[in-house]
Amino acid sequence: MSNVSTHKSGFPNPLRWIGAGVLGTFAEIGRLSTFAGRMTFAAFTPRWFFGQIWRQMIQIGFYSFPVVGMSAVFIGAALALNIYSGGSRFGAEQFVPNIVVLGITRELGAVITGLMLAGRVSAGISAEIGAMRVTEQIDALETLSASPFRYLYAPRLLAAVISLPILVAASDIIGVMGGWLVSVFSLDFDSATYLRNTLDFVTADDIIVGLTKAVVFGAVIAIMGCYQGDRSQAGATGVGRAATLSMVGAAVLVLATNYIMSNLFAELGF
Repeated sequence: MSNVSTHKSGFPNPLRWIGAGVLGTFAEIGRLSTFAGRMTFAAFTPRWFFGQIWRQMIQIGFYSFPVVGMSAVFIGAALALNIYSGGSRFGAEQFVPNIVVLGITRELGAVITGLMLAGRVSAGISAEIGAMRVTEQIDALETLSASPFRYLYAPRLLAAVISLPILVAASDIIGVMGGWLVSVFSLDFDSATYLRNTLDFVTADDIIVGLTKAVVFGAVIAIMGCYQGDRSQAGATGVGRAATLSMVGAAVLVLATNYIMSNLFAELGF
């Protein structure tokens, strides 16, 4: 008598695969949500390790500034070129500074910074935590009644939440100036007029939207890095896999949360 989970031909039943995949997905969501809740609670209740928080801010924020700045200037420059090319078809080249500053402050500044840090920071956190997990340093902390959530994970979450808005603010300025450079020196815009149109068009709501997204992206990046690192398996392969999963997971969640928040802000009229 054949097994109910296989076809008569002996191949596994695809419905079983689908069911196992769905159940596994919901189980993973549950584990991640529980981990994120514990990590958030530890981050926003005493006691805080300010030395650890400061060190993580240097690692996450200061050392990420060069790559964020370089990415922002090229994104701003490319955005200005493409807007000019598209606008010239309708005689709307004069709207280049308006669309550049709007696109960067509301979307691209936060998203590009989030994706850059998903690759650099989330993978780095995961590899660091994973190495501590496989070498039993985290087990040693728990043996000494020191919570890894409070001593290891919470400082990384707080540092990311503080650092990301600062990086995004810098990215916005650098990205807008990248658009200004291309517009003035390649597209023959008047410098004073370009800057005046930029300042007149951007609003506080545009800046607040981008910085609010940055706070959420920072939390996503830190949580994914710590979660995958904590679940790392023994050996270099396990740590490497955790770093890859954290980077991919953080990048996907940054894009997903960006859409959700953009839709929410649009509904609220921001």
